[in-house]
Amino acid sequence: MRNVLIILASALLLAGNALAQTPPADAGKGARRGVDCSKAADPKACEERRARAREAMRNAHKACEGKQGAERRECMSRQMCARAKNPAKCEARAKERAERREKRRSQQAPAKS
Repeated sequence: MRNVLIILASALLLAGNALAQTPPADAGKGARRGVDCSKAADPKACEERRARAREAMRNAHKACEGKQGAERRECMSRQMCARAKNPAKCEARAKERAERREKRRSQQAPAKS
């Protein structure tokens, strides 16, 4: 009987330690990739830039509605680069990103037999 109690107490202790070391369920969620404007040198200007970027993205989505795949990606790049300060540089960077994306996808693709 004593051995059973010792085993049971050990199991509870191990289970408690395992649960204590697991990260909270919301860990990593909600972390946005953007900039926290409240920490910026000029929060108002930061918010204005973000608002313009969101509006440009909405407009690009509307312009490219109904397109899919590579055609949609190209349309989105063209739309987003159209209002850039240097559209040619923007297009070149978009092309580089597309090439890197295709390279990653080809490496991740499972080999078909």
